[in-house]
Amino acid sequence: MRTALKPLQQLTAADLMSTDVTAIPQHMSLRGAAHLLARFEISGAPVVDEQGRCVGVLSATDFVNWTDKGERAVRRDRNETCVAAHSAWQMLEGKDLPVDEVHHYMTPDPVTITPLTPIGESARKMRDAHIHRLIVTDKEGKPVGVVSSTDLMAAMAGTDDRATLVTIPEPLEGRAGTARPAEVGRR
Repeated sequence: MRTALKPLQQLTAADLMSTDVTAIPQHMSLRGAAHLLARFEISGAPVVDEQGRCVGVLSATDFVNWTDKGERAVRRDRNETCVAAHSAWQMLEGKDLPVDEVHHYMTPDPVTITPLTPIGESARKMRDAHIHRLIVTDKEGKPVGVVSSTDLMAAMAGTDDRATLVTIPEPLEGRAGTARPAEVGRR
């Protein structure tokens, strides 16, 4: 790996993403997923099917919706107004969370990007979908990273003369960055 200056508008998801991804199996209980997210102090994660493909996202907003609507929170419409919160599951008693599977409460049809997605397109996708994270997927739809709104702001804040210092990794084709269910780590 090497370090280089790269103009802000040339940054891609690969430059910004966290590559240690916590992935939640779609059949895990909501209670189990809440404990997993709280344990690793993250506010959301991709939900994956048996083949490891991203099929949804579970976030603090999903927990807020469950708290507010109970059973009516199951599989809500993406166009519904979102309520944002941080660590919503930490405000709930674990015993109060349902043991139903995550796929009933997650946001389905996640907004995904590729490692080569430019920073501007990533920001527009977040803005347009009213979300705070994008799941970076490989050609098979498996999560290989996450770009958060904080990652975008950090890139903007770290700019000097509209360039950002980035670490340039080895080529993506040879990297093993695919998330495994409940694999946890942080950058």
